[in-house]
Amino acid sequence: MLRRKSKKIKLGNIYIGGDAPITVQSMLNKPAHDIPGSVAQAVELEKAGCDIIRAAIPDMDAVRLIPALKEAVAVPIVADIHFDHRLAVEAAAAGVDKVRINPGNIGSDDRVGEVVRACRAGNIPIRIGVNSGSVEKEILAKYGSPTPQAMVESALYHASLLEKFDFDDIVISIKSSDVGNMISAYEAAAESCDYPLHLGVTEAGTARMGLIKSSAGIGSLLMHGIGDTIRVSLTADPVQEVYAGLDILKALGLGRPGVQIVSCPTCGRTKIDLIKAAGEVEDALRGCEKNIKVAVMGCAVNGPGEAKEADIGIAGGDGCAILFKKGEIIKKIAEKDIVKELLLEIDKL
Repeated sequence: MLRRKSKKIKLGNIYIGGDAPITVQSMLNKPAHDIPGSVAQAVELEKAGCDIIRAAIPDMDAVRLIPALKEAVAVPIVADIHFDHRLAVEAAAAGVDKVRINPGNIGSDDRVGEVVRACRAGNIPIRIGVNSGSVEKEILAKYGSPTPQAMVESALYHASLLEKFDFDDIVISIKSSDVGNMISAYEAAAESCDYPLHLGVTEAGTARMGLIKSSAGIGSLLMHGIGDTIRVSLTADPVQEVYAGLDILKALGLGRPGVQIVSCPTCGRTKIDLIKAAGEVEDALRGCEKNIKVAVMGCAVNGPGEAKEADIGIAGGDGCAILFKKGEIIKKIAEKDIVKELLLEIDKL
């Protein structure tokens, strides 16, 4: 697919936009003043494959979290700030890698200028985050509701406040809990500017529904070349957001190298506990970086045929399974040994 051309922005030790890989983000949900808990969660997110970690900085005391996170993890840290420009200035001084703030919400041009000077001195980009609940009253009055056009106008207005100070290390997000509005907003933004776009469906919901809505919205845009970094917002453990984001990229062929698992939905021919086996295989291979396709199929009749493009796989029989590679049957294994034998063979690849 042809990817939208966007400005390439440096964020700590990585890049967003341009030809840089699409990154996956998440946000800490521990209280900002719980530094040990926040640090432990950040470490878990990094282990899960998170590329960028965001932390809420609600007051001056919370700024202490930034150096603690920087010492604990190697991934870039983003300070999430609302209204108080002084927090942005202090976060920059504390070594944060990116600031998330809406310039129009922090007051006068002088305050915006202070933030710009602090970020420019530290080579720190700024993310402008607009959602359907943050559109300015004047813009709402113009459009009647937080339409996609209203959200884009709001985002570009905030960008213009930074551009007045000759600052353009900007990332933009325009999120909505309505998938259709979210898609339309990002499509309009992609045509209106060349800033990198941070994709997400805000307030998407639980691990189940949130993943569905995020996959529909984020996936649709990525398939059309729009999007430079993503966050899957879930009412769940942030680690689940990371797994979801990585899996969306993998499903679209945009992710980092790793295992792709294909498994059948089961039917009346299935005579092994395929659901359990597929879950165990998925969990065991989550951190595997081998660029292979693994099949977990329920029926020995159709399994090797339907999954013949898989590098390796199993297909269930009557209390047993066959192991196959590239559609060729290798051996028969007992049901209790299915996962163990499959993983042993994958280790040899």
